[in-house]
Amino acid sequence: MLGCVKLPRILMTNTAATNELDSFYPVRPECQADIPKTRFKIKPGKTLSARRWDAAFSKDGHLDIAKVLRRIHRGGVHPSIKGAVWEFLLGCFDVDSTFEERNGIRRQRREQYGVWKDECQRMVPLIGTGKFVTAAIITEDGRPVEEEISCNLQEIDIVGSRDGGNPSGLDKKVTEWKLTLHQIGLDVVRTDRALVFYENEDNQAKLWDILAVYAWIDGEVGYMQGMNDICSPIIILLENEADAFWCFDHAMRRLRENFRCTTGTIGVQSQLSTLSQIIKTVDPKLHQHLEDLDGGEYLFAFRMLMVLFRREFSFVDSLYLWETGFR
Repeated sequence: MLGCVKLPRILMTNTAATNELDSFYPVRPECQADIPKTRFKIKPGKTLSARRWDAAFSKDGHLDIAKVLRRIHRGGVHPSIKGAVWEFLLGCFDVDSTFEERNGIRRQRREQYGVWKDECQRMVPLIGTGKFVTAAIITEDGRPVEEEISCNLQEIDIVGSRDGGNPSGLDKKVTEWKLTLHQIGLDVVRTDRALVFYENEDNQAKLWDILAVYAWIDGEVGYMQGMNDICSPIIILLENEADAFWCFDHAMRRLRENFRCTTGTIGVQSQLSTLSQIIKTVDPKLHQHLEDLDGGEYLFAFRMLMVLFRREFSFVDSLYLWETGFR
């Protein structure tokens, strides 16, 4: 009889914990059945709470990262403080820095992001307007596309300076960057579509702006599909756009090799090779089975490794996976 009483309580507790998490990242009702179910649950006494997070700082602001990591590995990070915690996990701030030092760094970074965004806006005035494009704005040879752009704009000069239509006025870097902007826009509209957060076009535009600015300053890598999946959680967790940009920048310092591709290799090739060796060692039969199915190159894991399982797990579960492996 006691067992019959306790089981519903456990179920109610687990349901309440899941509902609490989902309330931070609400899903559109019509998409509920189409997304992975969340398995991670807040664990009272184990999850890193706001109170324990504040207690991990010294009087001057030095962070006891060892204590924080132990708590994260046991029960993750409470959604209310994820943004602040991730800035440390991704290395945006040194754990030995003080409150005052971090305030100064944050101020400088916000100013620098503003400079870069202004530079991009001079080339493409659409940036920073709360709108974005999903159609090409220039041709391969750098000439502006005169067709109507699908971004619901009325009187915004989308392309910026046209130099009289003379493509020689656009250098190679600017042309390559402008050619990526509509691809970023196409990926933005596909990013985490199930989340209520992206029903607001301002949030989509924020994602587009950050990816566009990053593609400009990191000309070697530019933009590749999948970066949107990496950036999306960050702009949800960090309200300030400049702070979100720098958090994404630090994430990309770890992941940019995943997106560096040449005509002969793909960015995650080395990781696929490592995965192959691991499976071959720990489960030779599985490895041989995959070989027999022509899956020995492990290309089926390409997306998993590229975007860190963002599309294989629920939004909440992928965040927990990331934060337990950041440091």
